[in-house]
Amino acid sequence: MILVRTRDALAGAMSTLRASGATALVPTMGFLHEGHLSLVDRARELADRAVVSIFVNPLQFGPAEDLATYPRDEARDLSLLEARGADLVFVPAIEEMYPSGEPAVTVSPGRLEDRLCGRYRPGHFSGVLTVVAKLFGLVRPDVAVFGRKDFQQAVLIRRMVQDLNLGVRVETGPIVREPDGLAMSSRNAYLSDGERAQAVGLSRALLLALGRFHEGESGATALLEAVKDELARFPLLRLQYAELVDPEGLDSVDPAESGSVLALAAFCGTTRLIDNVELS
Repeated sequence: MILVRTRDALAGAMSTLRASGATALVPTMGFLHEGHLSLVDRARELADRAVVSIFVNPLQFGPAEDLATYPRDEARDLSLLEARGADLVFVPAIEEMYPSGEPAVTVSPGRLEDRLCGRYRPGHFSGVLTVVAKLFGLVRPDVAVFGRKDFQQAVLIRRMVQDLNLGVRVETGPIVREPDGLAMSSRNAYLSDGERAQAVGLSRALLLALGRFHEGESGATALLEAVKDELARFPLLRLQYAELVDPEGLDSVDPAESGSVLALAAFCGTTRLIDNVELS
């Protein structure tokens, strides 16, 4: 496995990798778990070479968010990636990604930012799209693989690629869950034992709504009330939003149709967690 930390070293290594076939990129912020590693597996299925980036991107953190405390363990991450068959890992410093400081030109999500998480995290998705566009320019992958848990992020990246003709195929991998159903997330490390026991309420609420949909309920109000009623059973969870949306434009839908997405965000203690389920 090749480890590079500078843009120049990345350019040289990628020139060699591209000569041997198609490449797939898995952008991450590190502190890897099985969800990330499943994306590496998918990248290896889709392309000849799997490239992973590890970069905690300051542009996507708000002033009161957890940039300084975001969990990091580079040595463990590199060991996991090597065992999983990654061909190259790019681990740049902030100064390497943003040599002139905060960029003067960024990528705007447009109207799709004011939905779901974007409504509560102003500027977040502009930061995400900007760093992903930079990584696409540096790596020039044939395919990029993102996780389904970050549903709005995946929708915006796919739309950016389409609207700006970036020429990268965007794939999403399924949510990987703990045995009790909690969606894997690097931020789960923040949870106390008591909070961890209650965080499972998110996935239980989504599964309850999915079950109601299977039984024939399609009304948005009824499905969202089912989510809220289930979450009320977990006093450490504070719902930020629960919405039923179209998977392409993120517009609210009522009634739900097969393929509609039920997405939510909630705080468990001070930790913000997200999850979603496709109604199908």
